[in-house]
Amino acid sequence: MKEATFYNKLASNKVRCNLCAHHCVISPGKTGICKVRVNQEGVLYTRAYGKTIAQHIDPVEKKPLYHFFPGSQAYSVATPGCNFRCRFCQNWDISQIIPEDLLGSGNTASPERIVQSAKETGCRSIAYTYTEPTIFFEYSYDTARIARKEGVQNVYVSNGYMTFEMLEVMAPFLDAINVDLKAFRDETYRQIIGACLQPVLDNLIKIKQLGIWLEVTSLIIPGINDDPQEIKDMAGFVSKELGRDVPWHISRFFPSYNMNNIPPTPLQSLKMAKEAGAQAGLQYIYPGNVSSDEDVHTKCPQCRHLLIRRSHFGVIMNHITDGHCPECGLKISGVGM
Repeated sequence: MKEATFYNKLASNKVRCNLCAHHCVISPGKTGICKVRVNQEGVLYTRAYGKTIAQHIDPVEKKPLYHFFPGSQAYSVATPGCNFRCRFCQNWDISQIIPEDLLGSGNTASPERIVQSAKETGCRSIAYTYTEPTIFFEYSYDTARIARKEGVQNVYVSNGYMTFEMLEVMAPFLDAINVDLKAFRDETYRQIIGACLQPVLDNLIKIKQLGIWLEVTSLIIPGINDDPQEIKDMAGFVSKELGRDVPWHISRFFPSYNMNNIPPTPLQSLKMAKEAGAQAGLQYIYPGNVSSDEDVHTKCPQCRHLLIRRSHFGVIMNHITDGHCPECGLKISGVGM
């Protein structure tokens, strides 16, 4: 195990973890909410360092990141655990249900090995994803620093519950992030997710201020966060506080984990969310988890010229020229466009 960063020693050999907004106070022999940070005799350790539970090559669009080197590949890495308890988690088998033997039996891969694998497979970026990358910060940070030297980009797919302190340390090596804005009511976060809403909102604003390329995803769940006023408030926050050019991915829910009794999101709900985003002034709105490819294309916000045509997370046509619309010359927001 590796000694953790971002913690304070307290009386009676307790520690306070300052990696995420839970700020867990952990007694000797116990773990934090994430289950991977453990107090041993007053010293906080991470059990996730170098222990990968998944290594895959994905289209960067699958993260989803639609305005970050479109059509490129991302080397995706995850370790077990999460600091949320989402009842609808799609990766629950590696983030929520974590036997002790799983924590100790991940595939060992050094940061150097991860970067080398990304380069050997032609991946432009490394995506820290599937589970919450905040909880394996030390591993992702060491990997990201090496990747930066080797010309490989770094991407987080996150729930946005880290601390400002962690964000500021990671920011110089983090090129893009997709944050899940899972609801826009604190009660929903507390009851369904096991967290609070405000730290996520604060971190979204902080990420934007730090200059990290940001895209936002909201999974629309029937009866949970699909109230029209809540959707309107959510779209308004993204537009006013983060920027009209921040891509907003509105994703369709399918029954999963502890929410198998809830039906899939009606397509009408996604249409309503898309209209709310448009009314809020958002320039790039992308429905996800739908069978049709029609709404996943990128169009110029000014002249509506088709810029990027996508199908099944793949880019099949890209007409963007030097980052601009070839028809009207508008600068298209993003990185590597």
